[in-house]
Amino acid sequence: MIPTDWSAMMLGGAAGAAVSALYFAGLAWSMGHALRARSPVALLALSAAIRIAILLAAGWAVAMQAGPWAALGYAAAFVVVRIGAITAAKIGNAGHAP
Repeated sequence: MIPTDWSAMMLGGAAGAAVSALYFAGLAWSMGHALRARSPVALLALSAAIRIAILLAAGWAVAMQAGPWAALGYAAAFVVVRIGAITAAKIGNAGHAP
């Protein structure tokens, strides 16, 4: 059986949750500004490039510093935060027409 490094996984999860929360906060900010911008595509493309670069760089740093179990925790935290962000967005849009 493969030994699991729970402390590394929790460290990666904490880092992943923090960076993912910033990622989705940036997404919400850029969507809000893109709706009022003259060139929303350029704003969204730049925002996406920056957010993805930060997310991947932080994930790479976690994986290199703490190992594969931390990388797994990082990725799992991203998925959990993503589900939470989607749920919060759906709840926030509950009063609006689809």
